[in-house]
Amino acid sequence: MTEYQTAPERFAAEDAVLLLEDGELYVGEPYGAQGSTFGEIVFTTGMTGYQETITDPSYDRQIVVQTFPHIGNTGVNRDDPESGRVWVAGYVVRDASPNVSNWRATGSLDEDLQNDGIVGIGGIDTRKLVRHLRSGGVMRAGIFSGSALVDARTGTLLPLESLFAQVRAVPQMEGSRLYDEVSTDEAYTVEPCGRYEGKEPLYTVAAVDLGIKGMTPHRLAERGCRVHVVPSSVSFERIQELNPDGVFFSNGPGDPQEAPAEVDLLRKVLEAGYPFFGICFGNQLFGRALGFDTYKLKFGHHGVNQPVKDMTTGKVQITAHNHGFAVDAPVGFPTEAPYGGGKYGKVFVSHIDLNDNVVEGLQCLDIPAFSVQYHPEAAAGPHDAAYLFDRFVSLMAAHKAGRPVSTVLVAPSSASPWRNLATTEAATPSAPEFDKENK
Repeated sequence: MTEYQTAPERFAAEDAVLLLEDGELYVGEPYGAQGSTFGEIVFTTGMTGYQETITDPSYDRQIVVQTFPHIGNTGVNRDDPESGRVWVAGYVVRDASPNVSNWRATGSLDEDLQNDGIVGIGGIDTRKLVRHLRSGGVMRAGIFSGSALVDARTGTLLPLESLFAQVRAVPQMEGSRLYDEVSTDEAYTVEPCGRYEGKEPLYTVAAVDLGIKGMTPHRLAERGCRVHVVPSSVSFERIQELNPDGVFFSNGPGDPQEAPAEVDLLRKVLEAGYPFFGICFGNQLFGRALGFDTYKLKFGHHGVNQPVKDMTTGKVQITAHNHGFAVDAPVGFPTEAPYGGGKYGKVFVSHIDLNDNVVEGLQCLDIPAFSVQYHPEAAAGPHDAAYLFDRFVSLMAAHKAGRPVSTVLVAPSSASPWRNLATTEAATPSAPEFDKENK
């Protein structure tokens, strides 16, 4: 057996190898397709929902590590995918289940990854890997297996230095424009469903697809909305032609700083007075449209178990997250939006993450617009934040009836929990995956 020795690891041509740009090496077994793959390596803390995770377009060009050890037990089915394909660049698990046991299963996760050509690795110490990423931050990585480990001319294993060189040649996520890669090519419409199925829509929404998950327009449709999902390249004039009651900007991958055209489009939406709701990437673009900056988190938020505090009520929600960037906005009482000399009026941070105090929501007081950084559509994840879709519907109803924004988007009162932020931070234990070092 041909082997390459590197202390303290040893690997052979039959193995799979995970390399990090800082020199870390992990040896395991091939999982899914064999070959090579590259991307930014991140970890997700969800115990369930792996099928929704790997089909989330926001994971484009990212290698995903599952912190939960047993993956694949329930196989895959036709109901849970959030898009038409697997989007993760690579997949890392501790113990891949060899058996599938679920009444909805139509196949195994391993087969699904193979069919989509997704290179993965199993059988490695994911706890060690996640601790390393938590300490050093997310970074570029590569998974190699099968022919990707072997020199085709000599039949021997490739030098380790050449494998690391491939990893370090991968573009950084910071500075990457990716939303165009995952957006729909053609517009499509999601009609009202559930108890509104077959009825005239209550409201019409133009949803800009920056990497939208399938459940998101469904959440609006089950509230009586007709949702026109449009490509990221949509013009403002085309949005006007749809005559929407509200405009939605979706989640998506990449650096929000590399989306100036989308920020300009959003400003036109705000200036036209359309009610606006954004999530995830849409929240970051909303922040930039208002004049705030965005920045890269050390290791981001990925998982379905993240506590977020509503700063207007003091209530805490358990929410689903998938973001590596955040908005740099002042946490406190309402302030004037910086862009255009305050043309958008007052805005405040409506939600914060209790693990690291990262901004998780923005809310305007003078225009009908708000956003959150996390995923209220909950696919996968808890349904604590489903009320945000109701809020958007209420905002469209108020705007249509000529009622002021304040009837829906409420300003924090003098008894607001802002003043308790410092004590909240001190009293809230930091989760092992997310601490104050994330910024």
